[in-house]
Amino acid sequence: MSDSERARDQTLIGQSDAFLELLEHISLVAPLVKPVLVIGERGTGKELIGARLHYLSERWDGPFFKLNCAAISEELLESELFGHAQGAFTGATKSRVGRFEAADGGTLFLDELASMSLRLQEKLLRVIEYGEYDRVGETRTRTVDVRIIGAANVDLPAMAARGAFREDLLDRLSFDVITLPPLRARQDDILPLAEHFAEGMVKQLRREYFPGFSASAERTMLDYAWPGNVRELKNVVERAVYRAHPSRAVASIEFDPFQSPWRPQGVVPGLAEREQGGDAPATPAQTEQISYPYDLREYLAAEEQHRLEQALAAHQHHQGKTAEALGLSYDQLRGLLRKYGE
Repeated sequence: MSDSERARDQTLIGQSDAFLELLEHISLVAPLVKPVLVIGERGTGKELIGARLHYLSERWDGPFFKLNCAAISEELLESELFGHAQGAFTGATKSRVGRFEAADGGTLFLDELASMSLRLQEKLLRVIEYGEYDRVGETRTRTVDVRIIGAANVDLPAMAARGAFREDLLDRLSFDVITLPPLRARQDDILPLAEHFAEGMVKQLRREYFPGFSASAERTMLDYAWPGNVRELKNVVERAVYRAHPSRAVASIEFDPFQSPWRPQGVVPGLAEREQGGDAPATPAQTEQISYPYDLREYLAAEEQHRLEQALAAHQHHQGKTAEALGLSYDQLRGLLRKYGE
């Protein structure tokens, strides 16, 4: 099965108001031959949204290609996107077609768009504005007709404001922006999605039927905040199903597969060696070169949010236990959760 066929076979499932509004937004913009940005937290299904935009468009029978821009180096990414000529660099023994050329007449989904260098962003802007590009190591200008769907899990306008992302590219990509709701904002979708993933796992295990979830298991899933969103839900459910008795309702839900009384605690590679050698652990000031002016408040806020997320995950998002572990009152913890949108 090709990547495009696999993406087409994956189903978007949900019944919450937030999810239905999302589907309506997708249906509205899909027929247009305009760039679209898909923004959302990790695990929210950005790639599935990109596929749906393609298959609801007039390009549905054309090629649909996807590429994670953060997965490869800048040099390889340039070749992957635009292709290269024979001899363009060491190892280029023959010419190669890039993703743009392969997706001509169709759609190209670019995930982790924010990781792309400013230089490559400029080349991407040229393709969007004029439909033109050059293969690496070639002076011949080629033309292409590709719809771009970009995806990111970061604040692109904020990146553009500080010069980390091209503002002109952001303007061209953001004809429309689809922002995916996190799973915690789709409470009515948690159990239908869990059922869907459970039935899929039952098929993989070649079991006759899925006996369902116990009431306590359902409540456990509904009370959890799902920081990893739909991807985390899929992993949790599939793990629970395969561990459960085939003919009994799934009663045990485990969020952290690393949870164990024998789990190594606080071991950082290289730290033990330094301590054995008698050296004191390096402080942040010793390991990080800081340039001034320095936004200390931004750093402290980011560190506070990081520690909060760690504590929540360690205590399965039980707010009472998390507050106790952090030495906070329940009201203080709730204040932090509101502050960081947890």
